Amino acid sequence: MVRRPVAWIVAVVLLVEALGITAVNWFLGVVVDRQDMSLAGLDPDTMSTSSKIGGVVFGLYFAACGLVALLVAVRDRPPAGLGRVLLVSAAVVHALLGAFAWGLMGWPAFLYMVVVLALIVLLLMTYDRPAAAAAPGGPAGPQDAPAGPGDPRGDGGSPVSPPPAPTTP
Repeated sequence: MVRRPVAWIVAVVLLVEALGITAVNWFLGVVVDRQDMSLAGLDPDTMSTSSKIGGVVFGLYFAACGLVALLVAVRDRPPAGLGRVLLVSAAVVHALLGAFAWGLMGWPAFLYMVVVLALIVLLLMTYDRPAAAAAPGGPAGPQDAPAGPGDPRGDGGSPVSPPPAPTTP
């Protein structure tokens, strides 16, 4: 199956991306602080601090998404609740970042964002249940099939208990 390897890859990519985003924003904050320059009259200390805080918050967000993917890989179960919402939001963020990356940094950054987006979507889609199996009263699955002659589940397809005897009025 492709589910667990994809979950492991998504977990590693998101955790590395969390570290990278945090490091880049921290570095930008240090550069702004050392240059002591203002942008449109903004205070350099405010810009430096906000860059560092933004990097840490965004890094924690990607780390939380990576942790959800890691739990999916370890447990081999689909993400549920807040974890699924985090992964869907990470997919949306990568789609938006890919669109901005195309215009600002070129096609290599766009390609990276699209690959990460595809991995997250693949992770979400491979753990989805088929609609027929999830619906009650859907078509019978292999566990509901009648037992055959050599099947250990029964004696050739006969029911476990006999049907009720007919009654006369």
